[in-house]
Amino acid sequence: MVEKKFSILLVVILALSILSGCSKPQASTSNASEVKNKIVKIGITQILEHGALDSAREGFIDALKSKGFEEGKNIEIDYQNAQGDMPTAQTIAQNFVSAKVDMIFAVATPSAQAAYNATKDIPILITAVTDPVEAGIAKSMEKSETNVTGTSDDLPIEKQFELLKKLLPESKKVGILYNTSEKNSEIQVENAKQAAPSLGLEILTAGITNTNEISQSLDSLLSKVDVIYVPTDNLVVAAIPLITSQAYRKNIPVIGSERGQVDGGALATNGIDYYKLGFQTGLMAVDVINGKSPKDIAIKTLQEMEIVVNTDAAKKLNITIPEDISTNAKLITGGVN
Repeated sequence: MVEKKFSILLVVILALSILSGCSKPQASTSNASEVKNKIVKIGITQILEHGALDSAREGFIDALKSKGFEEGKNIEIDYQNAQGDMPTAQTIAQNFVSAKVDMIFAVATPSAQAAYNATKDIPILITAVTDPVEAGIAKSMEKSETNVTGTSDDLPIEKQFELLKKLLPESKKVGILYNTSEKNSEIQVENAKQAAPSLGLEILTAGITNTNEISQSLDSLLSKVDVIYVPTDNLVVAAIPLITSQAYRKNIPVIGSERGQVDGGALATNGIDYYKLGFQTGLMAVDVINGKSPKDIAIKTLQEMEIVVNTDAAKKLNITIPEDISTNAKLITGGVN
């Protein structure tokens, strides 16, 4: 009798164990399904529209798509442009926080700063930010220790000036027009001043605060310099057709800091590809979506640089491109008035 009761007890225990074991996979499958079917809301804030920033945004979206995250399928994108106005950038960021987006993609330094000021919790992916540490949104490039990660468009300005001297060996005075309210522009101007002396160059600057000041400030600068260098200053880059047109009327070459400026008429650049920069940020965004914390992801830069020369600009300025440059450069046309 005791043996019979013991046998019945063993059967009951075994049955309960089997039922308990079966219940766990069912819960796990349900959770996995919830994560897979979740719509990830991404707010994209861009300080203004111009070639480089637009390319970075396109690269970001394409990177998400390459990893299976596609609008209308499992992500929802709200793209907002501040049109160069910092208060608008701040409003956009605050609206994203109120809308409880899952991630903010901030294109350029002002938009990144506005996003960081608005939230310390929502993950912020950045691109086209020259120095995230100086901008106050990261503790270091190796480990941000904040809710921010992404890519920087910082590049060795010495490479730009070396190209400038090869194309324009007689040049000595370099003019830089920049927005005094953009932190990234101030950093680039300081870097230019440090790099210039070793190549026999002198930097002359003209600071502006809005687009209405560009023409007059540029005209004054053109009377003092041999060449204009355009940094990745968002306000100035947006006006590249005006800058090249005004400079070329006085036979002053314009050296750009990225491909989009050469497309817009600048003579040449030795710069990075902003589409690739944005694409790299998009891959980092996928890591964050999958659970990694931004504070543990290093902020990256692109090491690959490309020389781009606008042959129409060279022809207009009567400049002969040295063979060692033309054979290794990407030659383009257009954008020259």
